[in-house]
Amino acid sequence: MRLALRTQQILLEETGVAHSIDPLGGSYLVETLTDQTEREIWTYLDRIDGFGGTVAALERNFFQQEIADSAYAYQVAKERGEKIVVGVNRFREDEPEEPSIPLHSIDPRTEQTQKERLARVKRDRDSGRIRKLLDELKDVARTDQNLMPVTIECVRAYTTEGEIVNALKEAFGLYREPIVF
Repeated sequence: MRLALRTQQILLEETGVAHSIDPLGGSYLVETLTDQTEREIWTYLDRIDGFGGTVAALERNFFQQEIADSAYAYQVAKERGEKIVVGVNRFREDEPEEPSIPLHSIDPRTEQTQKERLARVKRDRDSGRIRKLLDELKDVARTDQNLMPVTIECVRAYTTEGEIVNALKEAFGLYREPIVF
C-alpha cells in the first residue's frame, strides 16, 4: 500500500502532471482509445435503440443478460490467464504476508449494547407519532410526491431504518429480478 501511495505522490508532486488539464492530450494512444471507446458506445446505444429503447430492452432482460454474459466472460478470461489481474492470477505470492498491524476485533458486548440502546429508543419514543408518520410515508410513496420531507420527519421521531424500509416495501412492493436463461 505504501508503494502505491508513494507512486501516486511522485506522480502528483514530482512530475507536475497534475498541473495540466490534459497531460496526455494529443497522445496517439489516448486519442485512438478514446475514439474506439466512443464508437463502441454508439454501437451499444444503437443496439438498445433497436429494442425500442431502454424500457423495451429492460422488459426483454437485455441488460441482465449482458451483465451475466460479461461477468462470465471476464471470469473465464481471468482463469485462463487471458485477463491479467496482478496478485490474483499473475505475480501471486505463494505465502501471503501476515499484516504488520494488529487486526481490529469487535467486542462481543457491542451487539448486546446496541440491542439495549434500540430497545430503550423504542420504549422512550412516541409510538403513536411513529405509526402516523409511517402511514404518511406509505401514502406519500404511493404518489409522485417527494418522499424526503416525511422520511426526515420519521428519522427525527426515531423511527428505525428497518421500520422505514418495511413501510416502503408495503407501498412499492419488493422487486424480484426475473431469471434469465
